Amino acid sequence: MTINGVSYSHEVEPRMLLVHFIRELAGLTGTHVGCDTSQCGACTIHLNGAAVKSCTLLAVQADGATITTIEGLARDGQLHPIQEGFWEKHGLQCGFCTPGMIMSAAQLLQRYPNPSEAEIRHQLEGNLCRCTGYHNIVKAIQYAAEKMAKR
Repeated sequence: MTINGVSYSHEVEPRMLLVHFIRELAGLTGTHVGCDTSQCGACTIHLNGAAVKSCTLLAVQADGATITTIEGLARDGQLHPIQEGFWEKHGLQCGFCTPGMIMSAAQLLQRYPNPSEAEIRHQLEGNLCRCTGYHNIVKAIQYAAEKMAKR
């Protein structure tokens, strides 16, 4: 599989979850394991362009796939507008859910470039913030939407 533009090839146990491949074999620890039950979304990545929870897939299912993790979202040393929005609008909080929130938000803005607050909140239902501070996360996504619209 290719992760953030780098090819990885390892023999793995058939039961190895994709999130563990990313963290343990690729060494990309930005993708978090939050619940192991696919409820929290901290492990969200992009698999062939679609946001998925990497704890719901086996690594062998991603054979040949193109994956983007939080480490691969920035380009040429420049933060992605969503990463910048989390910085500017204080959406980070404790930071544990942040990678998954950002990856889900990136998918959201691909589908809905100008989402309403209600649409943002609805689309993030698969990602849990244990700090319960969704207000600044929503502001961060709105910031990113505005910035991306100006491009």
